[in-house]
Amino acid sequence: MVEVAASERAEKPSTGQPPGRSAFPQIASYAFLSDCETNCLIAPSGAVEWMCLPRPDSPSIFSALLDRSAGAFRIGPYDEMVPAARHYLPGSLVVDTTWQTRTGWLLVRDALCIGPWHNVDARSRSHLRSPTDFDAEHCLLRTVRCVSGSVDLSMICQPSLDYGRLEPSWNYVGGGYQEISATAEGSDITLRVTTDLRPGIEGARLHARTRMVEGDRHYVAFSWSPLPPPRTLGEAKKRLRRTQEFWRQWITSGDFPDHPWRSYLQRSALTLKGLTYAPTGALLAAATTSLPETPHGERNWDYRYAWVRDSTFALWGLYTLGFDQEADDFFYFVADACRDGNALQVMYGVGGERELDEEVLPHLSGYEGAYPVRIGNGAYRQRQHDVWGAVLDSVYLHARSRDQLPDSLWPVLKRQVETAAAHWEEPDRGIWEVRGEPQHFVSSKLMCWVALDRGARLARMHDEPEYADKWQATADQIHADICANGTDDRGVFVQRYGDVTALDASLLLMPLLRFLPPTDARVRSTVLAIAQELTVDGLVLRYRVEETDDGLRGEEGSFTICSFWLVSALVEIGELDAARKLCERLLAYASPLELYAEEIDPHSGRHLGNFPQAFTHLALINAVMHVIRAEQTADHDASSPGELVSDLDLSDD
Repeated sequence: MVEVAASERAEKPSTGQPPGRSAFPQIASYAFLSDCETNCLIAPSGAVEWMCLPRPDSPSIFSALLDRSAGAFRIGPYDEMVPAARHYLPGSLVVDTTWQTRTGWLLVRDALCIGPWHNVDARSRSHLRSPTDFDAEHCLLRTVRCVSGSVDLSMICQPSLDYGRLEPSWNYVGGGYQEISATAEGSDITLRVTTDLRPGIEGARLHARTRMVEGDRHYVAFSWSPLPPPRTLGEAKKRLRRTQEFWRQWITSGDFPDHPWRSYLQRSALTLKGLTYAPTGALLAAATTSLPETPHGERNWDYRYAWVRDSTFALWGLYTLGFDQEADDFFYFVADACRDGNALQVMYGVGGERELDEEVLPHLSGYEGAYPVRIGNGAYRQRQHDVWGAVLDSVYLHARSRDQLPDSLWPVLKRQVETAAAHWEEPDRGIWEVRGEPQHFVSSKLMCWVALDRGARLARMHDEPEYADKWQATADQIHADICANGTDDRGVFVQRYGDVTALDASLLLMPLLRFLPPTDARVRSTVLAIAQELTVDGLVLRYRVEETDDGLRGEEGSFTICSFWLVSALVEIGELDAARKLCERLLAYASPLELYAEEIDPHSGRHLGNFPQAFTHLALINAVMHVIRAEQTADHDASSPGELVSDLDLSDD
């Protein structure tokens, strides 16, 4: 996505790094943790370099991800910065980092704790959705174990609140070293560190050090609410086990195929769950802001919000794997947002906030000097006609499995269908939120057709035949209009109406949304044209910047969601071998922890853009399941296999 925003420009701060060198870890090297209320990113060095409190769209307290001097929280060996290995505990968002030093081995285990529901005597003031048996404990827990030999351990905790603008003041609580709290003038956050180490206060930072020998264990709990943190090592270990059990119970409720790609599906599902905001049902587009789409460029946006489009597409992925409670919560999040007749916006804050005014932070250098750093997102003001169809398609998919539609949702859905019917003939900014002039984007009209088509189906389900007939007639009108005006002389669907041949990767959704059957010559021609003409080294661009007025400077990288869409579309048109090869290549680009950012540089394989990206992970789920199901069908029909002749060459050449 590219969000529209005020084009504020300021002189780029110096990163202080020599040319050709970077003090920033690769984006793909970060570990992602979540308790479904907040999240954080941990660098390979063992440093928490991004964390926002108390919500994922709140101001950050650790911001080294965007400026190396803007706060971090590291635990690891004193004289080693590169671990021997890192991995998630299977089926969880609990990460282990193993260190080998010259004198011994060390294991650090990190988790954002989740425990039993704690609002027993009073109702929660933040939860708008029905509480479950588990809830966030507002505690980042880090345990350390010396596996063998001896290791000098170092702990440095140096928050810098409000995106690095506020320096906290630490004070001991009680007569020992076990508990220390921090506040900063201008912030209502109180931070607390509880540990069995002996931290010393050194200005704005805490510093603890000790020599550990084989069998020694320690813990550090970093918390930010009145909920009690663990006060002993035994209690810390218990909380870690409960957190692991939460994630394993959740992942076990899904339906995963017995396939070599199963781990990618599970990691993507866990990531999408980790990007949810349990109190309201919102689903974040990503955990970060301003990670650049182009190295050192200006395409830097804040994705810590709930895009209606991204969220509903993410529900496709979760629903495919058997997870549907998240869909219930999100649909009621949308219903809350549309209460009292409010129009459906493109995006919201995770609490349902409608105004997300954009601001540039000139004091932060940006990731590897990519400037400006933005918070907020001006795209909330945009008109993007695809959002109505995204919601209606997800609701229809959800309701069809139950053969019913909740009465409370029907008035909200009816307004979305009527709005799509009223505006489908108008230009908009499109699915990619371009900053140029509004256009008659084919994908926007496609999603308006989806809104009317799914609305008609839902009306029949809801026993509203008059609405069903009226909306179906409008859907047929939109369908005919797209077929008449949305193709070029080759019969290929193009980006926008007019005398253009520009391609757009969003048109890969046509066969997936059943606009036309996959056997239709126009669908096949469109998929093949995108695969052959809108790719760089086999990875798909959203569009070509020289053909699209997106209002921004710089190059446009390949968007990973588009490449995964191509996998699904290739399966749809019968190109299973090509789809499998492309899928294998995309999975090989996964980070060491099987996470994905927004883009992949096709030349270097480097991840770019905000991280981890919900759009990418949801498309991975759909693409992988497309290939697996097609393989299963092919195996079932293997008694008379036919030779598939491909028009594609997806080799790396």
